[in-house]
Amino acid sequence: MRKTLLMIMLSMGTLLHAQQQKECVPIALRCEHLENPLGVDKLNPRLSWQLDDKRQGAKQSAYQILVDRDSTALVKNKSRIWNSGKQSNSDILVQYDGSTLEPQTKYFWRVLVWDKNGRPSTSSIASFETGMMGMQWKGKWISDKQDIHEQAAPYFRKAFKAAKAIKSARAYIAAAGLYELSINGKRIGDHRLDPMYTRFDKRTLYLVEDVTGQLQQGDNVLAIVLGNGWYNHQALAVWNFDKAPWRDRPTFCLDLRIVYEDGTEETVSSDQTWKTAAGPIRYNNIYTGEHYDARLEMPGWDTAAFDDSEWHAVQYRKPPSANIVSQQMVPIRLVRSYKPKLIKKIDDRTYVFDMGQNMAGVTKIKIAGKAGTVVKIKHGERVQANGRLDQSNIDVYYRGSKDLEPFQTDILTLSGRKMDEFMAKFGYKGFRYVELSSSEPIAVDESAVTAYFMHSDVRPIGQLKTSSSLINGLWEATNNAYLSNLMGYPTDCPQREKNGWTGDGHLAIETAYYNFDGITVYEKWMADHRDEQQENGVLPDIIPTGGWGYGTANGLDWTSTIAIIPWQTYLFYGDAKLLAECYDNIKRYVDYVDGISPNGLTTFGRGDWVPVKSQSNLELTSSVYFYVDATILAAAAKMFGKTGDQQKYERLSQKIKDAINTKFLDTTTGIYSTGTQTELSVPLYWGLVPEAMKAKVAANLNKRVEETNFHLDVGVLGAKALLNALKDNGYGETAYKVAVQDTYPSWGWWIVNGATTLLENWDLQATRDISDNHMMFGEIGGWFFKSIGGILPDPTQAGFKHVLLKPIFPKELKESSISYQSPYGKIVSSWRVNGNKIEYTVEIPANATATFYPPANIRSSGAVQLEAGKYQMDLELK
Repeated sequence: MRKTLLMIMLSMGTLLHAQQQKECVPIALRCEHLENPLGVDKLNPRLSWQLDDKRQGAKQSAYQILVDRDSTALVKNKSRIWNSGKQSNSDILVQYDGSTLEPQTKYFWRVLVWDKNGRPSTSSIASFETGMMGMQWKGKWISDKQDIHEQAAPYFRKAFKAAKAIKSARAYIAAAGLYELSINGKRIGDHRLDPMYTRFDKRTLYLVEDVTGQLQQGDNVLAIVLGNGWYNHQALAVWNFDKAPWRDRPTFCLDLRIVYEDGTEETVSSDQTWKTAAGPIRYNNIYTGEHYDARLEMPGWDTAAFDDSEWHAVQYRKPPSANIVSQQMVPIRLVRSYKPKLIKKIDDRTYVFDMGQNMAGVTKIKIAGKAGTVVKIKHGERVQANGRLDQSNIDVYYRGSKDLEPFQTDILTLSGRKMDEFMAKFGYKGFRYVELSSSEPIAVDESAVTAYFMHSDVRPIGQLKTSSSLINGLWEATNNAYLSNLMGYPTDCPQREKNGWTGDGHLAIETAYYNFDGITVYEKWMADHRDEQQENGVLPDIIPTGGWGYGTANGLDWTSTIAIIPWQTYLFYGDAKLLAECYDNIKRYVDYVDGISPNGLTTFGRGDWVPVKSQSNLELTSSVYFYVDATILAAAAKMFGKTGDQQKYERLSQKIKDAINTKFLDTTTGIYSTGTQTELSVPLYWGLVPEAMKAKVAANLNKRVEETNFHLDVGVLGAKALLNALKDNGYGETAYKVAVQDTYPSWGWWIVNGATTLLENWDLQATRDISDNHMMFGEIGGWFFKSIGGILPDPTQAGFKHVLLKPIFPKELKESSISYQSPYGKIVSSWRVNGNKIEYTVEIPANATATFYPPANIRSSGAVQLEAGKYQMDLELK
């Protein structure tokens, strides 16, 4: 190690000393926001890092990026592909700008940084590997010869010989539907539900797998089983999944590129030499369940010893789209496992398992019995009074046959030969309870069922712990609901719909970004938006969609995702790429609404969905979101130097603002419309209230909340705005009382009644809109970061380059510790009450700064400027 360190020459001609390396080290190197990714298709991928430097005032004064195909060249400070040269700035997100990247090539990179004193240090070596980059695939699209109505999943295999010693191997797999790949009897990777759901006729995703360790010199077998996924939706639902224009039998294309030790290459591809057969998966539907007949298992089907003489020929297919794109995002995985908390025996054929946690995922079943015994594995969120599973809150939109294809139910037919083990490959459920019902008596115990919480495996970056068990429980429940609804795109619920409802997505975006590193998921989802947008600018309110959702109510309060999510991504990551990619789409959308709303007001929207009681004015809330979109568009135009657009949309946003205030604001009373909590909080939160009227409108909002004894009277739009509008306008104490209320109607009411996720309805006795795992009221989880943590991005120095610290210290809360891993590193805002003082601890990461704004109940002389570092403050309460 010492010898290696001494070999590292910096461009300044100085040696790196171990002491300097400890003081300041570039860490967390990422390409396209992923660690050492495979399959990068971008010509100019984004490279980013952080600075590990604990000293007060730590910052980066310069950087230099080195890229080469040879990692040892970087150790010697040589870089033939790209040497950025010394750049005298503090940037930590830089686009590659070297020689043209070649397809299917591994590149190594490192970054040199100079600290605040001008002393250099270097990172470890990271890598990224390019994908197809528009190269022509050698493989052909193949499938079996069945049509869309065939229920049995197709299995495929290809035997081949590798004649020489293997240096490296990559499998490039594109699929319409879902796939699992195995080589020589071993499943490749730990991903689930690959590839992610897209509009298949416009964009088809491929993945790259490193399979070097699974291949061997000599005989090998490639094996794939395909699932329907969203590509061939067979069961019926009200959203017309089965009528998608792309619908077809699943198909795939594969290139296995092998590089031998002697430098030669060989590609084994999908073609007509492959063979196919049906197997034990007799039915699979991502919306309902999977049926598996263990009697039909084919032991060793994916190994060289297997006899495939009875298997059939494949057929060629057209590619589902002309746009085959690398799936560059965090994968779905089985993240947590659960054993039953309680088992209830109904009779000798029926058992109900309480897994103790509502979740999205799958169950693994281990059970033995007589051959042909049929075991139904039913999943749900509730149980009836008699202990049996109750699906009545989630099966309301299912239009399939509940006898032949029961909802959220896997069916296992036992082999009679062994202990059978089954876990669905090509679907997931939303559930807390699992009911096993058998055609023959069975004996089971807790080992029979294991539940797996499955979701896009986004990295947790937010932490919260307070002296309030209710806050802690709300935060955990919010995160459980969020993760349950993250399957390569954000969904509304993991059982009844699995739809990418746009409103739910943008209402929860701050909660998402404070708690998880999810940028790659949202970049993918915004690409789905671009695929789904019509020429006139209209978007559907579920994305992706098979065609449903372009109706009359898919308006601004929902489909403003196209503007709000790219803007929030810029604020949280300091990365304007997504905003740039969506700029023309935002413009088309705003222009469309402008065309149908010549006076600046619009009723294009759904309104304050699922309110407690009071109905709010649809024209007011829809027009506010019109203003939001126009304002974001004007800001983006300014950022990208589009002066004409900037002026145009600044005028439009002012026109909308004036129209809203002229029609809805009573300047005498300070009341918008009829003065509901939503009608007052939405204009306040989104910045439409004239400066001279803010205090009066905020006071009216506070009065409305006091009149409900600090309870909610809002739907989803008010739930997003209310707490923020109160806290940002001097009523933080009121906002806190609402946030931690534990009687109906409130978020806390769910928690004290045993909820482990967020619900869809404030009323536990409601008869519709009653999913028990929903994300549309998810603002609460992010609000704690903005309020008792007070951690906010500064739009003028996005990505938390400059941190705005605006905490509140509510009287009822004694202690709070909140941290957030920003692009620059860990931000900590932690405090506890000690007598008449607040002991406040702040950490600002290297290369960032902050401004602390003491709240109104603290004696202070004003805002405090902070450099990077750790601070202990004793704040005196008034």
